[in-house]
Amino acid sequence: MPNPLERLETFAVDVIFDRRSGVRATVFKGFLSSLSVLYTSAVKARLWLYRNRILRERNLGCLVVSIGNLTVGGTGKTPVVEKFARSLQDGGRRVAILSRGYKSVKQPFLKRLSNKLKGIDEIDPPRVVSDGKSLLLDSRTAGDEPYMLAANLRDVPVVVDKDRVKSGRHAISQLNCDTLILDDGLQYLRLRHRLDIVLVDKWHPFGTERMLPRGTLREPHRNLRRASYIFITKCNGDPNDELVKRIRLYNRTAEIIECEHRPRYLQHIETRESRPLDDLRGAKVGTVSAIAVPESFEHGVKSLGGNIEVTCRFMDHHRFTEQEILSFINCCAETDVDFIVTTEKDAVRFPRLGRMDIPIYFLRVEIGILSNEESFDQCIQRICQPRTETPARRFF
Repeated sequence: MPNPLERLETFAVDVIFDRRSGVRATVFKGFLSSLSVLYTSAVKARLWLYRNRILRERNLGCLVVSIGNLTVGGTGKTPVVEKFARSLQDGGRRVAILSRGYKSVKQPFLKRLSNKLKGIDEIDPPRVVSDGKSLLLDSRTAGDEPYMLAANLRDVPVVVDKDRVKSGRHAISQLNCDTLILDDGLQYLRLRHRLDIVLVDKWHPFGTERMLPRGTLREPHRNLRRASYIFITKCNGDPNDELVKRIRLYNRTAEIIECEHRPRYLQHIETRESRPLDDLRGAKVGTVSAIAVPESFEHGVKSLGGNIEVTCRFMDHHRFTEQEILSFINCCAETDVDFIVTTEKDAVRFPRLGRMDIPIYFLRVEIGILSNEESFDQCIQRICQPRTETPARRFF
């Protein structure tokens, strides 16, 4: 049963996506719309302050690549970050991923005390999820996305801190890195970016088309012009001519790369046993997820031939309890499903289960380039062959 805070969050999300009607919803929409006016003014003012160098970017003396988006959640960013990190590492760069660690929690007191005794002088040092050799934190302390990246990229350090200037310095001085990837970094202006990679969802390119908190846009559409490269994500091979035309209204020069999220295999959440995707064909399955766009995940399962008999959705980043999962397993057992499928991001938030009457797998997904792959290769090459001059940032 969702707690009161989650119920309020669910109501707010339903209002934002116009899924609620009635007096309460109408009043709340008006309230959110008035806040959106203030939020938009604050965003424009902040960009103006950085553009006119009243607020200054920090330059850490190394190459920084930002991967982000204009909207809140749902663009499939984590697999893109993973692909960039692998490609740059293969190209000879010493890469670290810097993440804010959304909904992560502080390290336990004893761990922080241990750091102090080891001579780590910072009052609140960055959390090192992985040092490029081993996983050092769990998903609760790291945040689900940083933990997932660290688990899949065992030779790439992942560092979590809201202050990514601080975490960047730590990655350079303590982990010997020369290339920083800002995960969800488009709006993080304190640290100078060499390149801005911006993701646009094929199906919801500008979210609800309204600014936060009434909608899902973090910045106005025209700020897409800051992008050096634009990835259209979740493509299916169909032409994107109309979307490309619209993108060109805001950015005439960025390279546009179309990509898809390719399912690779099913993997058991505990034993890590793999199963081929063909096992989904004709199978009766249950799906459980806590992501921004669960419809996309469920559509993917159906497109692979799975027959979804039972489904359960939670708020994005929800941390499952044992009782919630066991209750869902019981529902699935009543409908005689063959197995349960979740997302990789959700799998890292699953509790340890005392029993598993029905096997639970996550869908392993990787990025595949569908068009303009030469531009992606050139992008990697451009990063791996640094220039002495740093191009000026473009804010408008």
